[in-house]
Amino acid sequence: MKLLKKLYSIHSKSGKEQKMIKFLLWWIKTNVPGARVELDHNIGNIYVTKGVSDTYPCIVSHIDQVQSIHSRDFQAIETKDIIFGYSPKNKRLEGLGADDKNGVWVCLKCLMKYENIKVAFFVGEEVGCIGSSKADMDFFKDVRFVIQCDRRGSNDLIASICSSEIASKEFIEATGHEQFGYHLEEGMMTDVLTLKENGLAVSCVNLSCGYYDPHSDHEFTIKKDLLNCLSFVEHIIENCTGTYQHQCDYSMGFYDDYLFEYYDEIY
Repeated sequence: MKLLKKLYSIHSKSGKEQKMIKFLLWWIKTNVPGARVELDHNIGNIYVTKGVSDTYPCIVSHIDQVQSIHSRDFQAIETKDIIFGYSPKNKRLEGLGADDKNGVWVCLKCLMKYENIKVAFFVGEEVGCIGSSKADMDFFKDVRFVIQCDRRGSNDLIASICSSEIASKEFIEATGHEQFGYHLEEGMMTDVLTLKENGLAVSCVNLSCGYYDPHSDHEFTIKKDLLNCLSFVEHIIENCTGTYQHQCDYSMGFYDDYLFEYYDEIY
């Protein structure tokens, strides 16, 4: 859990993700030296390709967090079962940013483990999926599927968002989700929906990854739930070796034009 607690220690509020970007670039260069890393300097997204293959499994996550409070003496406190954030000086709980640093952690663990994989880190998900809305879609042209771990709790498999299907029934069945305790649920806005809106033609899912009370100062992670999520993702990567095509009919329009103009001022 050392890497996870390091991620928690880096405050990355939406629009101010520079420290996290810098850390990820350093960490990948240090721990995955053969990976090819591309940084979109205009927006801040990071794209990583490891290995050479005709097709790749792909995992994405977002690097921004909602919480604005993050004291200088912030600590990620680990017990036998959970991790929570705390400021000893102020004697108060402070949010971990586990939404979505738990997802970032899964990405990094898989990036180390697998010879052929693609990973993308997006900015600004919490303020309207800014990074994924401006994603380099060429990066995804040779992926088999896309997994995002950006859901609270322990057992939700999101294959439908805003009443729009984002994955094929074939892919859902192939994941073997029931053996990991996951079940289908309807989801809300996150980066994989935006990628589908951008024209991504493969199946996507969003998975629960063990964080609770997101967007609050009482946010915490249950370690066994996060580890189960990682095992589930690894199972999908190792067993879903085909390309799972899927077209989404969802039409863009979730956000008004003025909203994007406002976010353009931030990024």
